[in-house]
Amino acid sequence: MIPPSFAYHAPRSLGEALTLLTDLGDDAKLLAGGHSLLPMMKLRFAQPGALIDINRIPELRGIREEGGLIRIGAMSSESDLIASPLLQERLPLLPEAALLIADPQVRNRGTIGGDIAHGDPGNDHPAIAMALDATFVLQGPQGERQVKALDFFHGTYMTALAENEILTAILVAPFQAGTGYAYQKLKRKTGDWATAGAAVVLRMAAGVVTQISIGLTNVAPTALRASAAEAALMGKPLDDATLALAVQAVRAVCEPAEDLRGDIEYKTAMAGEMVKRAIRAAAARCS
Repeated sequence: MIPPSFAYHAPRSLGEALTLLTDLGDDAKLLAGGHSLLPMMKLRFAQPGALIDINRIPELRGIREEGGLIRIGAMSSESDLIASPLLQERLPLLPEAALLIADPQVRNRGTIGGDIAHGDPGNDHPAIAMALDATFVLQGPQGERQVKALDFFHGTYMTALAENEILTAILVAPFQAGTGYAYQKLKRKTGDWATAGAAVVLRMAAGVVTQISIGLTNVAPTALRASAAEAALMGKPLDDATLALAVQAVRAVCEPAEDLRGDIEYKTAMAGEMVKRAIRAAAARCS
């Protein structure tokens, strides 16, 4: 289908984009990579009167270390994440996970900020951001504020982002030496959303878990932080018994929607399996 007519704006600065967003109100939508918004417009599920294309704003791009944190511009593409030497060295979960997202054509256009701000539980970066304990930088007419990933997602397509705010950056602490990490994702085919996915960041000492975070993709109305599963593993060895407890805790928090990717029982079971695989893969990287 063809979307209805709309006005198109291409601001060259963040200030100009914020002015447009404020003046146009809820009739306007931000256009980043467009892989979520444009299909919805073609199907007329979304009918904005104006698009604000933020691709030409240089301050929304770039990946650098700043104040002990890695700052990732919200308009950095998946391909930017994959190619970043800084991320490969200091935060390798992100480039590795980005390789599992869609296909090269989509990765060249799709952005980390768009993936997060859309609030779709099927997107990958929300759960990864939770596992990384990331912080999101939001800019509005009144200034800048920061929101933890854990507090950002309120429901399907519902986030803490106000209508006149723009997600400008993602802040993440680089990995300490010896940190294990993995993102495991079950999908029907290349380019599909996850049936279930799990991101794990892990540290161990003397054979027991000393730090762990687990983010879950597409098994609830929002991405989830599996805190009960984390608690089941803290201070314990990663043997079959403790992994079984973690899987049980993961399955208990899942509320997936039944669709073509599977029914509720199957998706819940696969969430547990992805967590188990991700924990084992992360543990193999701990040193």
